Amino acid sequence: MQELVRTIINGLVTNPELVDIVIDEENGVININADKSEIGRIIGKQGRVAKAIRAIIKSASMKQNKRYNVEINEK
Repeated sequence: MQELVRTIINGLVTNPELVDIVIDEENGVININADKSEIGRIIGKQGRVAKAIRAIIKSASMKQNKRYNVEINEK
């Protein structure tokens, strides 16, 4: 799951080193911590990109019989 999220985020942002991804397997939470300059690219207009990321993660996690919540936070 880490690789999938990293691939998606790297395609969106201009400086991937400003984004940290933390996956909590116990609670099923994926935290995407991004710098203020990159947060807009990850969320997108009216949250469309964030919704798409959540949809991709949801469908990928169904194969593993797990459920993940995606949280996007500013550093």
